[in-house]
Amino acid sequence: MKEINELDLPEGLRYTEDHEWARVTDENVTIGISDYAQDQLGDVVFVEMPASGDQFKKGDEFGTVESVKAVAELYMPIDGEVIRANQTLEDAPELLNQSPYGDGWIIEIKPGDASQLETILSREAYLKMLQES
Repeated sequence: MKEINELDLPEGLRYTEDHEWARVTDENVTIGISDYAQDQLGDVVFVEMPASGDQFKKGDEFGTVESVKAVAELYMPIDGEVIRANQTLEDAPELLNQSPYGDGWIIEIKPGDASQLETILSREAYLKMLQES
């Protein structure tokens, strides 16, 4: 497992206490799991994702990630409607380990209330939370 200072935590993303990240792209928000989450899970073998059109409220479970070690639930960082899921993960779930912020994104949503992004953690606040746990 990586030390906290070895984690890849890009600037410009928002992070949740459940280890999801959110990136604003134009009018939409892309969501995935953090480097910390994929490192803790180990080798990812399966990702369950919602369908386009599914709607969720902040905090709702929207899928699961299964690894050789555990199954982890995925939680919505903000309200939104799923525009698309990363279908590549069905055949290549290991992308969550290899590129959690790139090819390993999980879903893209149309936000219900984009101001909710301000209520989730900045990179600095997320890093502080990890250091304190």
